[in-house]
Amino acid sequence: MPYNTTAIPPRKEVTGQTQLPLTRVKKIIAVDPDITVCSNNAAFVITVATEMFVQYLTSEAQNMTKLERKPRRNIQYKDIANAISHQDNLEFLEDVVPKTASYREVKAKAAAARARVSGEKSTGVAADTERPSDGAPNGKRAKPIVNGNGHASPATNGISRSRVLSSDAADPNDQLELEMREAQRSDDGDVDMTG
Repeated sequence: MPYNTTAIPPRKEVTGQTQLPLTRVKKIIAVDPDITVCSNNAAFVITVATEMFVQYLTSEAQNMTKLERKPRRNIQYKDIANAISHQDNLEFLEDVVPKTASYREVKAKAAAARARVSGEKSTGVAADTERPSDGAPNGKRAKPIVNGNGHASPATNGISRSRVLSSDAADPNDQLELEMREAQRSDDGDVDMTG
């Protein structure tokens, strides 16, 4: 039996009833530790506002669906993510509903971030996906070679350059590891703060 995909039209008149269950909304409000008491009228207004927000979000997603090369009748996740990324007033949802990326794109970004951390040059998506990552077949990086005095030996013949990852780095810990390695390399010693 086919699914019923007909849209529920929005209400034109105020009926005093909601499509979302009011008791469920009250239970969700009661979970919030900041709210001690919520009146029935406030819960009703929150329910109606939620219905209006969901209706607006789905209408924007439907507009994104219509803008595609082959328009569809059904709204998909990518339509909602596109609507959120294109509408300024829905910008607060970008962390909750991120745009999807293919595995190949994520893998290429991770390889580029590893290359930036280790100081190599990235040659592109095809080269990054074909070669294994930094020696180990399981994808883990090799540990740095430590010379006699306990410091990691720099790969650039004694020249230490400061590198900063971009904000779109795949692993935020890579920047911290880079800074820790550079701090270990420097032999500046402690700074006297007594004045």
